[in-house]
Amino acid sequence: MPDITLPDGSVRSFDGPVSGAAIAADIGPGLAKAAMAVVVNGEQWDLNREITSDVQLAIITERDDDALEIIRHDAAHVMAEAVRELYPDAQVTIGPAIENGFYYDFHRAAPFTPEDLAAIETRMHEIVDRDEPITREVWSRDQAIAHYRAEDEPFKVELVESLPADETISFYRQGAFLDLCRGPHLPSTKRIGHAFKLMNVAGAYWRGDSSRPQLQRIYGTAWRTEKELRQHLHMLEEAEKRDHRRLGRDLDLFHIQEEAVGSVFWHPKGWSLYRAIESYLRARLEAVGYEEVKTPQLIDRSLWEASGHWEKFRENMFTAESEDDRTLALKPMNCPGHVQIFRQRLKSYRDLPLRMAEFGSCHRNEPSGALHGIMRVRAFTQDDAHIFCTEDQVEAESVAFCDLLQSVYRDFGFEELRVKFSDRPEVRAGDDATWDRAEAALKGAVEAAGLDYTLNPGEGAFYGPKLEFVLRDAIGRDWQCGTLQVDFVLPERLDAHYIDENSQRQRPVMLHRAIIGSMERWIGILIEQYAGRFPLWLAPLQVVVTTITNDADDYGRQVAAAAKAAGLRVGLDLRNEKINYKIREHSDAKVPAILVVGNREAEDGSVALRRLGGKAQEVLALDEAIHRLSCEAAMPTGGGAA
Repeated sequence: MPDITLPDGSVRSFDGPVSGAAIAADIGPGLAKAAMAVVVNGEQWDLNREITSDVQLAIITERDDDALEIIRHDAAHVMAEAVRELYPDAQVTIGPAIENGFYYDFHRAAPFTPEDLAAIETRMHEIVDRDEPITREVWSRDQAIAHYRAEDEPFKVELVESLPADETISFYRQGAFLDLCRGPHLPSTKRIGHAFKLMNVAGAYWRGDSSRPQLQRIYGTAWRTEKELRQHLHMLEEAEKRDHRRLGRDLDLFHIQEEAVGSVFWHPKGWSLYRAIESYLRARLEAVGYEEVKTPQLIDRSLWEASGHWEKFRENMFTAESEDDRTLALKPMNCPGHVQIFRQRLKSYRDLPLRMAEFGSCHRNEPSGALHGIMRVRAFTQDDAHIFCTEDQVEAESVAFCDLLQSVYRDFGFEELRVKFSDRPEVRAGDDATWDRAEAALKGAVEAAGLDYTLNPGEGAFYGPKLEFVLRDAIGRDWQCGTLQVDFVLPERLDAHYIDENSQRQRPVMLHRAIIGSMERWIGILIEQYAGRFPLWLAPLQVVVTTITNDADDYGRQVAAAAKAAGLRVGLDLRNEKINYKIREHSDAKVPAILVVGNREAEDGSVALRRLGGKAQEVLALDEAIHRLSCEAAMPTGGGAA
């Protein structure tokens, strides 16, 4: 007679084994209809799985985030069923739910074509309409292996053989399709709905090993409702239009080539954008007491060994051998170098907090398959800083940093922010007592800053817990950029100390912090955030002066000189082309402001101001136009985008 304890603390008792579906029905018909799965003592179960003992239980409905992952998992199974019906020669391997959708890997001699994907998707809709019951079966290991050998499914045989000896081996059956799976699943294929779409097919290796057979991975997306699916597809269309790689080429900002894989060639306009961001960040940091430093690119391996980075990151470090047989490494991060600067002169408690910043050029040997435009590169610059402070100063410094980060994000036009708290990883430096202190200090700081956070278990840095700041862009995508990490370990390993008020040596606490992370990635995010239409203060070329006729060329030069003298980034177009052609070309280049001048403007000292995206023009006196644009182009100082 199981007692079922619900999330509100109430208890429902049943005379014998009971399913999640029966419990939902006992609570009410509305819940019975909405229920999709249950959580039994923290583990997700199918609605129809019997409960025979006392448990704590929660019911998953369509509104819950967990429901979406189950829908996507079921969609992967339905896709596999469709593939097997249409292409019996295809062997199924693994098919999980992933962010925004699902995939399944297939082994098949013939490649899947776009026409195949359309046929598979059509068959998936038919399977949903069949309303096939999805049922769970538990098999013995020998039975499972014998089944897959008989079906000539070597990939599934390997999966079963690799399962832990004590693991329950469960299968799920829908119609004539049977698949090895832990579950849970929905009661029937109909519950998946029709809000799914197959997206593309890509290559993959069995178990991610390039020495193993190559598979075909079919990706799909699945959502709760048709409206959610339409919104997601619209977002993908917008993302394609905003792709920083295409816009970077079209706007002549940068390029990447094979001879320097993972490194960026910045063109004049792109470097102008880079410098504008760097100048803004430098001004914001100086205003709150950061001191800027520069550390070497090549550092002997002995320092990386002492810091612990050699053991942890060696495979991602570029190394070089010197003539004196020393092994040097291109720095993948700036932290050990900053500790060396801290150690050079004796520090007193009166010197703390010491805020040390660097636009540090770093190199990491990222896998070539992981590189993506300027979003993921091998050579990058971090807006890195380290705050050396006492343990009593951790909270105040962390709160101040959180305030600064939010202000910077607002200046760039980002208003939505989420915070993740990442605690100790399985492999880490320092003992548990040290981690207890570090985690308590960081939790106290984020709570004092008034920020809500979610736990991200086990994802801390190897030397300390961290906060990850996730912003949301104009089309709803999330980007993890800023971080704050509390570190009691590195100062100990690298022997950093200060003298306290009692003339005793003490270890400082080291706060690792970044606001935008990588300059390259941040610029890629900004290109896509604004679709290349940057606000005036950021635009690589803020103003173009263009003439209607060559008779106005001298006045055009005068206007351009005045705008440049006012601090604006100016272009001058004196080509012998029709004015509408020139305006269209500069609009396509997303120049925010165009100053058109002709004989009339030259005579009365005026300009015709045209804004990007507007069809009308405003005739202004030259001085007024320059003053207005230079005010609008002023670098923000905190609080919101200009």
